[in-house]
Amino acid sequence: MTGVTCAAMLVAGTATAADAASGSSDEKIVVTEQATDRILVLDSDRQSWQETKVLWSWRPSAANGLGDLVASWGAPSDAKLRHRDGKPHLLAVDSLGLATVVSYPDGAAYWATSVGTQPNLHSIELLPDGNVAIIASRGKWLRVYTASQGARSNSYVEFPLSDGHGVFWDNGSRLLWALGGDELVALELGGTPAQPELTEVRRTPLPTPKGHDLQPVAARPDRLWITTDSGVYQYSKSKNAFLQDYRGADRISVAGVKSVGDDLQSGQVLTALIQNKNLCTWCTDTATLNRRKETLTLHGAQIYKARWWVDPSTRSQ
Repeated sequence: MTGVTCAAMLVAGTATAADAASGSSDEKIVVTEQATDRILVLDSDRQSWQETKVLWSWRPSAANGLGDLVASWGAPSDAKLRHRDGKPHLLAVDSLGLATVVSYPDGAAYWATSVGTQPNLHSIELLPDGNVAIIASRGKWLRVYTASQGARSNSYVEFPLSDGHGVFWDNGSRLLWALGGDELVALELGGTPAQPELTEVRRTPLPTPKGHDLQPVAARPDRLWITTDSGVYQYSKSKNAFLQDYRGADRISVAGVKSVGDDLQSGQVLTALIQNKNLCTWCTDTATLNRRKETLTLHGAQIYKARWWVDPSTRSQ
């Protein structure tokens, strides 16, 4: 992915699959929509997508306290739901350099910074102490910023990682997992909130090149979703192994999957993969619900990632 935005008009679209009673979910979906440079939250039914019934949208602005960083926004590359002090927050990064955590639904900034366009930000995570981890592909680093020390705190600790694409804090193992182009790394967080430290505790080569997405498997706490350019895997932390023994692997594990995640309630696996005819060459206008084999389409959209609008730490097993 590069830091260039494709221009298009976002209009209502028509999903191609029929409704199915089994495998349906009440959860919402969040997408990074690059045609209009917005983070969008929608219901997970096809009518909402067909009629573009957006529940919530966000982009930086003077009104939400980020007017000075608007130039660092234009190709949103990740969006997640997390909680800070019991309150929901959007985590977002953009390839043009903005990294931010904003309260939901009012959109006010908890923390924000800009790293410029060169690093090419790909993912973000909120840590238990209030600090924020971000990862960059061209920057070849993972950084933990001391967001706990102030809304524009710019101090950080850096860990080198080639072609960094994904980052996830695992409450169970108390480790920060980072996905590079060729390896998955587990890091221990130490030090203090004001002076964090990172210590490598595990490094595992990927089964195929070019790691892309890293997410927890909701139904199996021992596992992480991992996508590469050519496939979708589940990584077992206890076995230190990449597996494709999950239900639906034959159709989920295809080339070009930019994001993946499962819904605990329904078992529904949500994916977004490159669409050959999209004006944005790394994007799609469609998210796929693999359990009920349904597609959700926003015609004219340029979606980079689609995720369940769920905080993994609040999921009940």
